[in-house]
Amino acid sequence: MNITGTRTITIMDTRTAQATIMATIRSARMGMRTMALMITHTTMPRTRTAQATIMATIRSARMGMRATTLMPLMTTHTTTLPTRTAKATTTATIRSAATKATTTTTTTVMRIAELTALLHLASPALPIGAFSYSQGLESAIEHGLIHDGDSARDWITSGLTNVLARGELPFLAHQMTRWRDHDAAGLAAADEEFLASRESAELRRETQQMGWSLAQLCTQLEWGDAARLATLNTIKPISQPTAFAFAAYAHDAAPDAALAAYAFSWVENQAAAALKAVPLGQIAGQRIIVALRVPIDTAVQRALATSPDEINTFAPQLGILSARHESQYSRLFRS
Repeated sequence: MNITGTRTITIMDTRTAQATIMATIRSARMGMRTMALMITHTTMPRTRTAQATIMATIRSARMGMRATTLMPLMTTHTTTLPTRTAKATTTATIRSAATKATTTTTTTVMRIAELTALLHLASPALPIGAFSYSQGLESAIEHGLIHDGDSARDWITSGLTNVLARGELPFLAHQMTRWRDHDAAGLAAADEEFLASRESAELRRETQQMGWSLAQLCTQLEWGDAARLATLNTIKPISQPTAFAFAAYAHDAAPDAALAAYAFSWVENQAAAALKAVPLGQIAGQRIIVALRVPIDTAVQRALATSPDEINTFAPQLGILSARHESQYSRLFRS
């Protein structure tokens, strides 16, 4: 990992530790991707409590950041202590109130440019036509599976945890890796397999149309390098996740952040479809989005741990409802 900034701070007591660490990490967010935080804590009367406080504080600072990793403590004792005690260990345990220790913490910080790029890609204003699709939700309403805010929330939650987290999100993550490696053959083959996994003609047309629109946007705005842009335009038809993976990679977005943006965009679009088709009130729609914040985090972590061979798109009820939607008499959405 490339360290772009280093801060060294000294704290004399546990109470000061928490405030100092939080202030230092917050101040590093603007314009920094990573930083090394050197924390020297001296003569803490309750060193076990101090260590726990520092670790808890750094963990709590993860909000708005990519990752926070606590490296093993490098302990250095005063010369008045016995040599046996003074020996540095790799167990990261502070054993004495007279210990002088340095904690090296590497914190990954999301850049403002990266955040705004992902907000742009996740925005409903992105001109790729997401608003015109419900991905089977309208058919579920027609068949009585969704009839109020609670049932809409349950349907969307199930789609996120049982469909998106198992299939589309891990596929997106692996496509980002292929874009990074510029594996043109692997990108095309994986995309073809993904398109073949769509359960109905509607769902296939949806991802192809949105993928084509996003690829055109990337090309016209000249995102990414020329070689990868050329590869992007050779994949025809192209799915939305493959095009999104290109756009996220072109903006140097981390996979976890890109997957979170993609998942949030999907959830927001589903909630908007429920508002129109159930119909629901605005507050009911916002409750659905708020309720799915933690499930989105869980879905992203699960997707990142899924290998290409473990990707699963098996969703028979969604496939049946989507196929029925093709001949549904009255409808607002294209899927």
